[in-house]
Amino acid sequence: MKQVLVELTEEMMERLERVAPGRKRMRAAFIRDAIQRALDAEEESRTEAAYRRVPQGEGTEWFDPAVWDGWRKPTRRRAR
Repeated sequence: MKQVLVELTEEMMERLERVAPGRKRMRAAFIRDAIQRALDAEEESRTEAAYRRVPQGEGTEWFDPAVWDGWRKPTRRRAR
């Protein structure tokens, strides 16, 4: 794993300490989760923007509802 050094304002550090105290070893996981959420949101935003620039036309859907409607959850067989 790589390490990143980040400077925070006093206010941000105080808020972070209340939410994810360093002494409980929650801070690193909290920060990793926050970064992952931000990266996911950015990717989702870019995907949305791409679809707005080039909308998907009628008939280009890959989803076939007829196939979905016929699908049934597989039943489990008991081992003998």
